[in-house]
Amino acid sequence: MTALTDSGRAQVRRLEAGELDAAFTLVWETFLTFEAPEYPPEGVEQFRRDVIASAEFRARCASGEQPMWGAFIGGELAGAMCLRAPCHISLAFVAARYQRRGVGTALMGALLEHVKRALPDARQVTVNSSPYGAPFYRALGFCDTDREQCVTGIRFIPMALSLDERASGT
Repeated sequence: MTALTDSGRAQVRRLEAGELDAAFTLVWETFLTFEAPEYPPEGVEQFRRDVIASAEFRARCASGEQPMWGAFIGGELAGAMCLRAPCHISLAFVAARYQRRGVGTALMGALLEHVKRALPDARQVTVNSSPYGAPFYRALGFCDTDREQCVTGIRFIPMALSLDERASGT
């Protein structure tokens, strides 16, 4: 899967265990830049603890239990997206310098290809989007399934993408 960007093509593939440190660095830096300013301190710490510092989460990513894809431009990691069973996007981040260049869309394409291949009976993909990320998901066809919520300081909007609608072209 590739996306045309200003600086070339993004190559999207599953990340290997040895690439996860770079992915988590990208996630944390991007979170601090775009999400943390809108979160209470409790939410920033919760995200750090549950995602960045969680040995369990990293182990699930390394084992493939929660597969993670990376988008590379010129050998540099530009974005990362992770899937939690059965069909829930558990994180999606694109480095600041690569946003709005098709990197997130390319990552989503790879994730959706995986879901359709590995889980052919799946009817939807869900995400708890940050307010910052919600316009991206809506542009891809995701719909809000509830109002914005804040749990342990983490702000999110529950959203879903119907795979049936995408298949029928509506």
